[in-house]
Amino acid sequence: MASSLSSLSSLVTLNPKTPSNQPSLLRFPRSNPLRCSTQSSTELADAASPCKQRRPAEENIREEAQRLHPHCDSKLRAWYEPFPANPEDPNEKFSLDEIVYRSASGGLLDVKHDMAALAQYPGSYWRDLFDKRVGRTVWPYGSGVWSKKEFVLPEISPDDIVSLFEGNSNLFWAERLGMEHLGGMPDLWVKHCGISHTGSFKDLGMTVLVSQVNRLRKPPFNRPIVGVGCASTGDTSAALSAYCAAAGIPAIVFLPADRISIAQLIQPVSNGATVLSLDTDFDGCMRLIREVTAELPIYLANSLNSLRLEGQKTAAIEILQQFDWEVPDWVIVPGGNLGNIYAFYKGFEMCRTLGLVDRVPRLVCAQAANANPLFRYYKSGWTDYNAITAQTTYANAIQIGDPVSIDRAVFALRETNGIVEEATEEELMDAMSLADRTGMFACPHTGVALAALFKLRDSKVIGVNDRTVVVSTAHGLKFAQSKVEYHSGTIEDMACRYKNPPVSVKANFGAVMDVLSKSLNNGKF
Repeated sequence: MASSLSSLSSLVTLNPKTPSNQPSLLRFPRSNPLRCSTQSSTELADAASPCKQRRPAEENIREEAQRLHPHCDSKLRAWYEPFPANPEDPNEKFSLDEIVYRSASGGLLDVKHDMAALAQYPGSYWRDLFDKRVGRTVWPYGSGVWSKKEFVLPEISPDDIVSLFEGNSNLFWAERLGMEHLGGMPDLWVKHCGISHTGSFKDLGMTVLVSQVNRLRKPPFNRPIVGVGCASTGDTSAALSAYCAAAGIPAIVFLPADRISIAQLIQPVSNGATVLSLDTDFDGCMRLIREVTAELPIYLANSLNSLRLEGQKTAAIEILQQFDWEVPDWVIVPGGNLGNIYAFYKGFEMCRTLGLVDRVPRLVCAQAANANPLFRYYKSGWTDYNAITAQTTYANAIQIGDPVSIDRAVFALRETNGIVEEATEEELMDAMSLADRTGMFACPHTGVALAALFKLRDSKVIGVNDRTVVVSTAHGLKFAQSKVEYHSGTIEDMACRYKNPPVSVKANFGAVMDVLSKSLNNGKF
């Protein structure tokens, strides 16, 4: 294990399966592994040693990475292309080192990888490589995102990477929820992306975006980027602020006033971001940040920027990895601005194309009924799309009526024979609270996805034995107030059927016994 990580040679020593008539971009025989010119004979001897020596006390893990495996040119490449492809200019593309958010025609961009170069290696190579890196402290591969660096930003130097060791989140076996409340489902899982540094899946994408900004601000690029800005419903601003703080880069966030939780608001404040609370909704904040970044040298961090999706797609790869590279039947993802459903598709499809797996799961995008433009589009048979004014929902991070990534989401769903479902406020809060009673502490957005699962089980679209993964996008602690309101039974026009308020009891033995006896007789114990 130690030798597999002590030098860069172990990352590229397997022979690719390359036809004899095609040049190999990464062809290194086992007997002659790639060595960087700066590697000393002592370092190479250390690599062969059966016991790895601890790094010098004065050396940190970033410096150790530079010493043991300095950045070498691997010939892997990635770039921007229009999404969808521009038929009038099929060769339109942009370097990732350019500051560009839209195609020449004003459409979205997508990060594309040199799949031919990646395919020089068999799927077994990538599976083994990713498995060897999981959970380590070797910079930067201990991160769940950067352990898949070749699939994310292959050209970036590890020294430019800004990582908080994100990813590697729990894939939770929801045994009781599946067996007792979903008709005996034995193979129900919840991917807890919210168990992350800032409490949401947004960390996965922000490490990639801020790393690229960090690269662009340094020589030889020296881009005049004075800060990074975003519009946010809460979680994006928390992630951006934390990663910018770690990198020493100013962060500017636009938040809709009185529409996010205190826990979400205090995160960017604590991380030193410039926080503007605006009297508008998320869509209004998004319009303003676009205008500001067009006038000032502030880098745009919203999911309009496709770099973030490269990090978010690693959650899909991680799910496959946690299932020992077996593919689940269904993956259910809450949807607001809709970049994440496309990111999951990208991760699964990239693994299928490169032979890590042989198929992709069916995707479900779950929306709150109060913010459901994709659901309405889906129900029209993909014929009638209209942006809407999103109404208030407890799932406030997906309270978006004019999603940026609508076209990306539709593409992902069509490619996977996917489904869109919705959940009312009562349905999502009940689903969240029922899940909590089986050992989780879910956020309302996870409640949306769980409510969609309940509906698809009731309609028998999802079978009892289908391996199903529900993506939990944020930590429940960020939304404690919604749980307080639910369990106090104070939500207007909501029965709160699973509420469990505390019982006020006098501090004497008889009163306590009376309450416990009643609970016992009611079958609560």
